[in-house]
Amino acid sequence: MSAGSSAPANWPVSSKPTIPNSCVHAASTFARIGAGTSTSSTPVNVLTLDGERYLVAARGTTEWVRNVRAAGTGRLSVGRREEWFDAVEVHDDTRLPVLRAYLKRWRWEVGAFFDGLTADASDDELRAVAARHPVFRIVTRRPGDSG
Repeated sequence: MSAGSSAPANWPVSSKPTIPNSCVHAASTFARIGAGTSTSSTPVNVLTLDGERYLVAARGTTEWVRNVRAAGTGRLSVGRREEWFDAVEVHDDTRLPVLRAYLKRWRWEVGAFFDGLTADASDDELRAVAARHPVFRIVTRRPGDSG
């Protein structure tokens, strides 16, 4: 699946978020392999901040990050519920409040990947690790979006 392509016709798309944010999601990403497309699924935490939803790559530039960057899209799922999304990467200082909120919510789970920083870290301390933790804003696809 290439950037700008739509979800497969037999996979539903949502007009609004359909999955609760309080649980761990599986993010499915797509990679081209030869003539076909491969799907990979990774557990992720979805962060809601100021009405927007974000994915933070706590473990750095892993396979799911490379796939989301290449495809520009993915799928969140919990159980049988699925939600297609477009991913907009957040850069520079605009990601600092997202990283701070992420650490506040999930430091107990991911703190080791952030060199032990907490949500109380200074902006300079967050900047020092920010490049290692890509952030994506989730944009839910509407029915009929072709990407």
